Amino acid sequence: MKASLLFILSFLVFSISTNSSFTSAAEAPEPVLDVAGKMLRTDRHYYILPVANVFGKFRGGGLTLSGIGKNTCPAAVFQEMSEQENGIPLAFLPVNPKKGVVRVSTDLNIKFAYPKTCGQSPVWSIDNYVYPSGDSFVNIGGVVGNPGPKTLSSWFKIEKFGYQDYKLVYCPAVCSYCRVFAKMLA
Repeated sequence: MKASLLFILSFLVFSISTNSSFTSAAEAPEPVLDVAGKMLRTDRHYYILPVANVFGKFRGGGLTLSGIGKNTCPAAVFQEMSEQENGIPLAFLPVNPKKGVVRVSTDLNIKFAYPKTCGQSPVWSIDNYVYPSGDSFVNIGGVVGNPGPKTLSSWFKIEKFGYQDYKLVYCPAVCSYCRVFAKMLA
């Protein structure tokens, strides 16, 4: 499946944070913009690619699925080694999909454009998110929508990172009584 637009999202560092951004009810968070300056839409697919470093060189390609170790399943999210590879296109599905716009600092599900892989849904999910120490991976097998403690691992946010770049964070606010620990993703 070919992505309708190219979306470069800085993922120099995937981070997990307990810091939430709050906005007033009257003020909607700003929209996430693609490389052409257009708002990301919920009805389109995008590639996530690294931004160029200070020398104008990219550090690898887009995001794809791969097994961990010698196992091909379950599949985890990894970066392509070659900057020639865009990876797999993705859709962004906000908790509140009104007007079909993806907004900064808003809880959302991230879903690969391809159907089930390894018998799992193509929706991203973080593992070991409950523990403040230890390694974590972003896997597939998450759930779209249905905010609450059982789906907490499937909610991510896009945050501003610098002037025109973005980063992905794991900091769900969809469950007001759930406890989320901060930890950096490798």
